[in-house]
Amino acid sequence: MRIAFLAAPEGVEQVELTEPWKAASDAGHEPVLVSTKAGEIQAFDHLDKGDTFPVDEVVGEASASSFGALVLPGGVANPDFLRMDEKAVAFVKEFFEGGRPVAAICHAPWTLVEADVVRGRVLTSWPSLRTDIRNAGGTWVDEQVKICDHGPNVLVTSRKPDDLKAFCDAFVHVFAGDPG
Repeated sequence: MRIAFLAAPEGVEQVELTEPWKAASDAGHEPVLVSTKAGEIQAFDHLDKGDTFPVDEVVGEASASSFGALVLPGGVANPDFLRMDEKAVAFVKEFFEGGRPVAAICHAPWTLVEADVVRGRVLTSWPSLRTDIRNAGGTWVDEQVKICDHGPNVLVTSRKPDDLKAFCDAFVHVFAGDPG
């Protein structure tokens, strides 16, 4: 399955991109880096610059229907940038409308809030997003990984980089059609 990894040109938390990418690839999927601009994205290790990664497709030219699932890595700046980009928000919303699974970690649910897709859903995130999620109609829980199937698609969320193993295991199972 082709899996879109949506990241802004700058600000993605590197480990939240590379570990899920490896998990998807190891499971036999085709990870595809989608961003708002062509070229490369600059990843970060917290506030320090990390590596750069080549963009495979540009949002606005990419169609959610050409992917089986979506992964949203975090980092504070990454989802903040994405939620201000109408094409990125529309791209995310298409996955929900199409019933395709989505996995989001750390600060990434900010983009989900902007896409208005958390209403009635149960999810987790970096703790500072809890009020935003509640205000958007979602239920926030403090759990290592949360799988929510109360909606048009399955949503997998995790809190932080320390949860990456559980997050990757969960989304790989969900993307394979196993809800638990």
